[in-house]
Amino acid sequence: MPSSNGRPRSTVDELARRLRPGMTALNPRFSWHAIVPVPEEDLHQYLNDPVAALPPAVCDLLPRIGIVLAPYLERGTAKGPVSVVDEKPAEAKLILSAQVTNGDFATLFFTVKGEQVADYHYFLFDEIAAIVSERWPAAVQEVWHGLLREELSAEVHGEVDERSWQAKQTLLRRPLASRKDGKPFRDYARESFRDTMTLLLHGICCDIDVETGPRQIPSRFLRKRLEALKALFPPPEGHAVFPEDLPQKQTLV
Repeated sequence: MPSSNGRPRSTVDELARRLRPGMTALNPRFSWHAIVPVPEEDLHQYLNDPVAALPPAVCDLLPRIGIVLAPYLERGTAKGPVSVVDEKPAEAKLILSAQVTNGDFATLFFTVKGEQVADYHYFLFDEIAAIVSERWPAAVQEVWHGLLREELSAEVHGEVDERSWQAKQTLLRRPLASRKDGKPFRDYARESFRDTMTLLLHGICCDIDVETGPRQIPSRFLRKRLEALKALFPPPEGHAVFPEDLPQKQTLV
């Protein structure tokens, strides 16, 4: 498919089918392909480190996943297909991640050229959290729904990220009696779970700071959410959710 400047381009759907057979295995569940050259020493930051930080209970819910490191992703129109392009598109058309799922295989595409590895990590964990939020077991939903109903009863303000904030505003516009069940509640629950799970996974992998602001959920409620997710999805050995979970280094006196 030609681009607006005449250069050839491929949609992520086309590339997902084309690249899948030749992807390099990272482990039995994850494989990868780099369209843009990535130095060998940087591959650990893009692949090994974030995958190693995933809780085993999260991996158990995932299909097989292929990670594609692309120069840039572009969406030409609001609902149009996402394409991989070599030249940076206008900001309004630049997409930082995209997912193509086909049966038991999900191909995750990421813009990496000119982007910080920390930002790439966020979008990688966000895509993984999105998959988990579509596959979460009934027992996990029950715990999460209970937490949200407690928050709604306490009129807790704020959320973790923009997606869950918007879903919460939609829910709060409904009559009080219908806020703790039904489709708007389930939609909000799924988005809040995804955003909080993204934060959990990102925090297990990397040192991150939670930005405070008028839309941010109070820290004590965020802590309670993360504690619940930690119990449901314990981090792998050698990783931690909270700083106090890390082994204390002994100092020589």
